[in-house]
Amino acid sequence: MRSRRLVQLLLALVMSLGVVSVATPADAAFDRVRFGDTGWKVRVLQSRLHQLGLHSEVITSRFDAQTRDGVRTFQARRKRETTGIVDRITWDKLVAKTAEPTTEALHNIYTPGPAILAVGAQGLPVRRLQARLEQVKWWEGDVTGVFDQATAEAVTGFQTKRKIPVTGEVDRRTLDRLAEMTRKPTKAELFNIEPKGPALDARCLAGRALCVDKTSRSLRWVIDGIVQSRYDVRFGSDELPTREGAFAVFKKSRDHVSSLYDTSMPFAMFFSGGQAVHYSPDFAATGYNGASHGCVNVRDYNGVRWLFDQVQLGDKVIVYRS
Repeated sequence: MRSRRLVQLLLALVMSLGVVSVATPADAAFDRVRFGDTGWKVRVLQSRLHQLGLHSEVITSRFDAQTRDGVRTFQARRKRETTGIVDRITWDKLVAKTAEPTTEALHNIYTPGPAILAVGAQGLPVRRLQARLEQVKWWEGDVTGVFDQATAEAVTGFQTKRKIPVTGEVDRRTLDRLAEMTRKPTKAELFNIEPKGPALDARCLAGRALCVDKTSRSLRWVIDGIVQSRYDVRFGSDELPTREGAFAVFKKSRDHVSSLYDTSMPFAMFFSGGQAVHYSPDFAATGYNGASHGCVNVRDYNGVRWLFDQVQLGDKVIVYRS
């Protein structure tokens, strides 16, 4: 009797720690749904998750990563263990919070929503639409901000490819689907501003970035794809190369002096360990005859002084070859 009681206590302890779970009789008769499963029950699951904003409108009948993430979020909101597996309790709570999916929803049969943009519309919303269509290869040429017949044809092509109601007009479903597939257009994309000099790395086209091109030996200060200023720069030697990749400014020091080389590094903006963008009096004096110890040297004193005041901690630093 004592040993049986001990076993019960140990089992309760193990269950409280989440090591194992014991199915109740009701749960044992329930076929759990989990990652990798397919079938009708998954379609119903996805449709109910969509009603709660936890799955896209497109139903696939395949329990994929999106479905698992939706289940986990649903479980987390109800303070349950986020297993991503649909057990009896999860299913019952989901059913209680949602309506019975319609035949149209389960089979991806949609009806058009009210038009938000149509032929004749003008302005920034149309520019955003055209720029996003360009990202998915449904728009060519300049972004005009005018919803003309060419825009309607591009929208029609996009809707046809995505199997949503084909109207040539933009409803909420079309906008949402386009937004899922694209990024926020840059100012340069919206207003057809061509960057000067060699092509900018794609990582420099959004947000704030110090775009450092080793091929052209240039640094361009870029905001939303538009070049604000440009500087000649030099880099480290073969023994001490300037690292390439995507970084961020994590420290600024206006009157910095290197503790390792005992050299002046005015207006230093550190992005990778001890490597920084900074003014170099040696670069200003000797040009490309020398090299840095891995930093990005700038020889324009007034320019880098101005740049130092513009750059903020967290701004991107992209070092690449064009």
